[in-house]
Amino acid sequence: MVGEITIKDVHKKFPNTDPTKDDVVALNGFSLNIKPGSFVSLIGPSGCGKSTLLRIIGGLDKATEGELYIDGKEIRKPGSDRGFAFQGSNLFPWLTVEKNIAFGLKARHIYKEQKSAVQEYIKLVGLEGFEKSYPHQLSGGMQQRASLARALVGHPSVLLLDEPLGALDAFTRMNLQDEIIDIWKKHNMTMVMVTHDVDEAIYMSDQVVVMSARPSKVEAVIDIKLPRPRARAQDTFQDYRSRILNVLNLGGQVDEVEYYL
Repeated sequence: MVGEITIKDVHKKFPNTDPTKDDVVALNGFSLNIKPGSFVSLIGPSGCGKSTLLRIIGGLDKATEGELYIDGKEIRKPGSDRGFAFQGSNLFPWLTVEKNIAFGLKARHIYKEQKSAVQEYIKLVGLEGFEKSYPHQLSGGMQQRASLARALVGHPSVLLLDEPLGALDAFTRMNLQDEIIDIWKKHNMTMVMVTHDVDEAIYMSDQVVVMSARPSKVEAVIDIKLPRPRARAQDTFQDYRSRILNVLNLGGQVDEVEYYL
């Protein structure tokens, strides 16, 4: 099985906008091993570096120090082994759903060979009949489905989710949580998700990684040992919720945030 992520003693600094002040340290010796095929959520105070870490795994940013590997290969740049879904759909407004989803395949010059995958993923995310629609003609939930299909169409072994459901209403969000879990089960890929929602992390994940306030490190790794589908109201679910909230409180408070991390 592919999709193992190894993070060793990663540090990340950003230059301060005030040259008289020290650099902003987002990550300070962050280490974690993510098993292939697992669903892991990163949770922590705002500004603690969750999104920064996800971008480094995705190859969209570089660590100041430390090492990161996927399946034993060092991460140096973005790669087709990683898909990325952001908060908000980030669809190209001038392209139809079909062309948005096909964009990555065309950029990699493999569209002709994998053209059928576009329709496969349109069906998978429930957008049949909307292939020729433009993003402004879709609801927020439908836009997010299209974004997921675009991230998945290249068959990545790792899907990185940066608060993909944060802008949606509660009912749409819960429905899409189930859809993402179904996709994860079907394709047996590794998923790493940033979220601020403790219940979402428990509901969706095999593991919840609680990050400390900036400069961030691993505060706790909590295995979620609940059968699926999970009932949010059950006592064990609430026990996990209390445990994570207690760890977050021990993580301290975040000072004024100079950067969106």
